[in-house]
This record gives sequence, C-alpha cells and structure tokens, in this order.
Amino acid sequence: MIIIPAIDIIDGQCVRLVKGEFKSKKVYSLSPLAMAKKFEQDGAGRLHVVDLDAAKTGKPVNQELIIKLAKAVKIPVEVGGGIRDLKTAERYLQSGINRIVLGTAALTDSFLLIHLLEKFGSDKIIVAIETKQGKVATNGWQTTSNKNYLDFAKELKSLGISDILFTDVDKDGTLTEPNFEGVRNLIGLGFNVIASGGISNLESISKLKQLGADGAIVGKALYENKIALKDALAAAKSASNLTKRIIPCLDVKDGRVVKGVAFQNLQDAGDPVALAKKYSEAGADELVFLDIMASKENRQTLYEVVEKVAKEVFIPFTVGGGIKTVEDICSLLQLGADKVSINTSAVENPKLISKAATAFGQQCVVVAIDARKVGKIYKVFLKGGTQETELDAVVWAQKAESRGAGEILLTSMDKDGTKSGYDLELLRRVSEAVKIPVIASGGAGSLEDLRLAFTEGKADAALVASLFHYGQFTIRQVKEYLSTNNIPIRI
Repeated sequence: MIIIPAIDIIDGQCVRLVKGEFKSKKVYSLSPLAMAKKFEQDGAGRLHVVDLDAAKTGKPVNQELIIKLAKAVKIPVEVGGGIRDLKTAERYLQSGINRIVLGTAALTDSFLLIHLLEKFGSDKIIVAIETKQGKVATNGWQTTSNKNYLDFAKELKSLGISDILFTDVDKDGTLTEPNFEGVRNLIGLGFNVIASGGISNLESISKLKQLGADGAIVGKALYENKIALKDALAAAKSASNLTKRIIPCLDVKDGRVVKGVAFQNLQDAGDPVALAKKYSEAGADELVFLDIMASKENRQTLYEVVEKVAKEVFIPFTVGGGIKTVEDICSLLQLGADKVSINTSAVENPKLISKAATAFGQQCVVVAIDARKVGKIYKVFLKGGTQETELDAVVWAQKAESRGAGEILLTSMDKDGTKSGYDLELLRRVSEAVKIPVIASGGAGSLEDLRLAFTEGKADAALVASLFHYGQFTIRQVKEYLSTNNIPIRI
C-alpha cells in the first residue's frame, strides 16, 4: 500500500480544511512547492495535489503553480480540483502530471469521462467518490447530490474505471478515523481504492492495508505532526503479504456458531455477531464465516447474519456456503464481505472461479477444499463433507489456481475438531504445488500446532476455531507465541 501526502491549495497557499468547509481553512505553508520538496525528501513516492479554488469555482485557478510544482519534484504527482473540461485535463496531462482526479465531472459529464478514458487510458484517470452521509458530494464538497455512492460506483465500473479515490467528507480533517466500511464496500466491487479522510494514526493505516486498500492519502495528520511520514511509510510496508495471518472461523448452522469433530456432532459455540466483533477487536487478521449447511440444503447463505457480522468487523471478511453464481458473490460483497469462499460450486462449475476472478478480482476468490486421506491420496469432499469425489486435492488446488483463485482454504476432515494438530502432509503438498496463499484449517489444539502449520506445513495463514471459541487461548497469546518463535506476524 502506498502512502500519498496531500497538498491542498487555496490562494497559492498550502492549507487544510475540516469536513470540506472553506471557513475552517488553516494555512500550513505559503509555498506548496517547498512542501512538495519536503515530502519528496522524507520518502514520499507520490503526491496528491488539489486546487481547492478550482474545485469550488469549476475553473482552474492554481494550475500553473501546480504544473511548476510537478516539474520541481521527481516523484509522480496526481492532481484534482476543477477538472471539468477537456482543455483543463489535457493541459495537466501534457505538462507532466502523472494522473488526474475527476470528481464532479465524473458524475455530471459522463461523456467527458468516456472521452478522457479513450484518449489517455484508465491508468491516467482516477475518479473521486466523495460522500456526505452516503451521498456523492460535488463542487468542492459544497453540494450534495441524491446519488448513493455505491450506485455511482457501479456506474463507473461499467465504464471501465478501475481506480477510485474514496473520501468521506464528514471524516476529512477531523483526525478521527477513515470510513472503513465505505473502503471495504468499494474494494468488494473490484476497485483499486485509495482511501482519504480521517486518518490520524498508524493503526488506521494498518487497518486500511488489511482491508486491501491500494493507498492512503494523509494530510492533516502529517501537518499536525500526529504521524511522521517515515512512520506511515513503514507501517504500510510492514503490513506486507509476507506476514502470516491468524483467522478465526465461524462455522454457522441455523444462525449459530457450531463446532464438531470431523464435521460431525456439532455443538453450539455462540452468537456469530458477538464472536465476530470480539475477534475483530482482539486483533484477528481476518475472519471467515462459513454457512456449513447451505450447500447441503441447496440454499443461499444466511444473508441477514452476514450483513450483521459485516457491520461489526473492520478486518477482511470472507463468506462461504451456498454460493453458486456471480450474482450470489456480488450480493455478498455488497453486504460487506471482502472475499467469498466457494467449494461445492467450484467443483461442479469450475468456470465460476474464472468468472468471479474476472468480475471482482482474484483477491476476492477463495476456493475451499475439504479433503480426507483415502489410500495414498487426499480426496476432495463436497456438500459439507458428505459427498466424496475422485478428485485429488493437490491436483484440484492447482486447477483452481489456474482458473483464477486467489487463495486456497484447505481443511483436513480427518483432523477437523480433533485438536491433534494440522495435517502437515496435506498442507505441505498443497502449499508446494501452488503459488497462491494457502490457509490451514482443521486440527489446531496447541500453540505448537500453529507454529508447525507455518513452518513444516508452509501455510500462509491458519484458521482457528475451537481454541478461540472455548477460550483456551486468546488471539494475543497466539500471536506473541508465534512472534517469539520467529514467525512474521502482525501484533
């Protein structure tokens, strides 16, 4: 994830506003150019510059100053504010500006947006979705439309827009926290999202990284010395994909979390909403929600429960169970899921993997494999472990990867709920056969089991249920143990 310092300009000065209110203006530097050079020296890889005068009036006011600024630094500069006609856009892009940001014009002039996409390509255009209470704000945030931001996003998707700058105006300049839910929703629709507004600490940056944001624009927190740029850059870098993940799993039946042994003798383990909130607040890296009876009962996932859980968590959230179509996936992502886990339907219709990866991005598609050792091979089982197939789990994992799966969720039915340790042989075979991340599932009974899953099993993440549901260990205890044993983990 990239950290992008913001330089907002009014009357040729570097300023910050609170909630987009011009009367709240505070000047931080008389020279935006000097500020740009400072950010570059401090390690910034890109700058975000906004002509606030132009955003309000609809005509370029500080354009020449911004072009001069862009030529004075060696890093890419993206510019927004008042770009509402072809001439202004061309002037910026032909003068060395790396990308332009369209806000008001993207909503009010789709013909201009389409023309710019055709002429310059989508890599040169960012669309800003700026919201007030869920509605799109325009004209320098001085006007609020009746357009819901997600409806607007879907329209942009159909036009070929891939990069979104998302700002919750009510958060901007407040030094509170970003609108994580909005960021998650847009990522769920398949956009590359740059988050803006409300960032006040390094924890916010880490959360955005965990959600899958491509970037974060930081303004007031830098100017008020709440965050040092070098620390922000380090936080974004440290939350790398090399870090191992601890993922609590909610197996849900009839609206309750359950846990059994080898998929049998299910016992009640609690309320999924309460547990999800607890694990999110306790430092889980992600959360998995599996409606374990949906495929067997030939029905959709429990949408109402998914929606309630999504509102309580601010970490990546994967949902599985009963997913058969691209439309099912879209519905779950709109409810707040970040990823979907497909199992039975992926085997019965492998094209679903490819279609989902194309529509929503590979990062959204998790293929779950329930496997049991039969003879010398691990066979794949479907419909909650009740239907045996002739598929070799290792071969199927490779095929799922080739179809576009972003991760493999690998459950050993022999080990599930036994607390006797993960099936390290199965884990190692699959992990060595694919290049995408593999999540270990089934059998965790001790801290040592988790360590072995990462070292001998070569897993990228570990799914944990019983150990957490019944209070044997906390997420903190697990992570501290792994960290002391040289496992890279986010604490």
